[in-house]
Amino acid sequence: MGKMQCKCGHVNPPGTILCESCGRSLTEEEQNKKLADMRYEGTARRSQTYNKSIIDKIWNFFSSVKVGVSIIVILLIAAAIGTILPQAQYVNVPVRNDATIKAYYADVYGEIGKIYHFLGFHDLYSSAWFILLVGMLAISLIVASLDRFVPLYRSLKNQRVLRHPSFMNKQRIYAEGPAPEDSMQKAEEKLKDLKYKVTLDKNGLLAEKGRFSRWGPYVNHIGLIIFLFGVMLRMMPGFYVDETLWIREGETRAIPDAPGYFLENKNFTMETYTGEGEDAKFEEAIDRVGTVAKNYQTDIVLYQTPEESLPGATDELEEVEEHAIRVNQPLKFDGYAVYQMDFRQNELRAMTFDLTNKETEESLGSLTIDLVSPEKSYDLGNDTRVDLLGYYPDFSGFENGEPQTETPIPNNPGFLVRMFTPETPDGEVSFIVIQNTIEPLGENQYKLTFQNAETRDVSGLTIRKDSTLPILGLGGLIFMIGVAQGMYFNHRRFWIQKQEDGGLVLAGHTNKNWYGLKKDLDQVSEFASLPPYIDQQEEIEKQEKLEKEQKLEGDELS
Repeated sequence: MGKMQCKCGHVNPPGTILCESCGRSLTEEEQNKKLADMRYEGTARRSQTYNKSIIDKIWNFFSSVKVGVSIIVILLIAAAIGTILPQAQYVNVPVRNDATIKAYYADVYGEIGKIYHFLGFHDLYSSAWFILLVGMLAISLIVASLDRFVPLYRSLKNQRVLRHPSFMNKQRIYAEGPAPEDSMQKAEEKLKDLKYKVTLDKNGLLAEKGRFSRWGPYVNHIGLIIFLFGVMLRMMPGFYVDETLWIREGETRAIPDAPGYFLENKNFTMETYTGEGEDAKFEEAIDRVGTVAKNYQTDIVLYQTPEESLPGATDELEEVEEHAIRVNQPLKFDGYAVYQMDFRQNELRAMTFDLTNKETEESLGSLTIDLVSPEKSYDLGNDTRVDLLGYYPDFSGFENGEPQTETPIPNNPGFLVRMFTPETPDGEVSFIVIQNTIEPLGENQYKLTFQNAETRDVSGLTIRKDSTLPILGLGGLIFMIGVAQGMYFNHRRFWIQKQEDGGLVLAGHTNKNWYGLKKDLDQVSEFASLPPYIDQQEEIEKQEKLEKEQKLEGDELS
């Protein structure tokens, strides 16, 4: 498509429908219209002009409003599907990794869960295809904005005062007729009083107000682009952290996604209301549900590795601070916040057994098995020892004769042991679980008798860091400014030209709020004695309505 030269001599870019200089219609289709197309001031958009190279096709694809809306609809549908089953971060699995999460969805939700996990809906907002869609939406916003903003800005910046009669009489607000000699001067004075910017050229006048409102949608797009940029930054390491850390009393563990920081759980405390004294107001609730929590608290110590330490080294931890983490009272450090979110009480830590003679019940000694890091052998003295052949923290049964553990958490510990005594130097094999002993090689002379168990509490902490909040906030603020700019303000213009016979021609246009434009024009007309104007859109609608009624009457008569 080549450049288009107007009869006035101005050369317009390809695709222009209204001359940038005089406003004359350049296409046959535009010439046949009753009102001028002022949406983009009649300027050419790149997407409607070029369609040859692969770059043109990509540009045209992303500049389409339909494409942008389609991407938004797909994102909304995906977000809705993502709420059908819980997201992976809310799934309660003992060990959080891809295998356990995949197994959870398959076990709990069957085939639907498998498909849900396979398609990435279990971790929707971090899935590659969802991030790709968000990126495509950002590209669509950028391309669509540039495709419309650049020609509109160029046209409004270079708009002329004097316009061709065909431009004037195709505006919605139009007036033509005789007027006093000083009408132009009085119109200029009144328009300036109404805060219009007035430009004069020979026998013409252009009054303009609220041009900045035309940029409202593009300011919206800038805000959305910044917001989407913040969302995509959440996928980058270090910008956004939302991790769960289960830490037992007496345990020291590295903080997920916080390199160099460690937490030690000194003690967990749970307090409940008693229903007596000051707590009497909770008596009814206590009677109904049993217990009402008063406080969850984890007393922790925060450590940091020295700067000169090797990555992962824990032998020279430096204490940073001690803190009592309570609900809504997190530990905060270096942009991170550690919240008390959950707990498990009375988790098994160690179990003590006596090695006894089954017939005489004589004890040859006791041993304590640490359920977190058990030893391979326990020497009881006098040629007596117990070897731990296998340890199954969460015994779930036998498979092909082999004991199985469901999780590494000591919920139902099982032990495969070989017991050596002076009377049984070759050893006797037993498999021990809570309240049950299996002797797979025949009846034994000795057994391990359970004596007591040591328990401890486990704190469920959530580690959060969000460096994208300022970016998201800035994007939201800019978006709201654009909303206000586009909704509560409008771009109003008046063209007034004095004819050779002394009469005036007036045209008016606004992108919205025609009532406000007419109200301003009424004040100017009264003050400057301008010729009466007509709303051509209303006249067209009246004419179309009349023609429709006449056609209906003709159909009835026939």
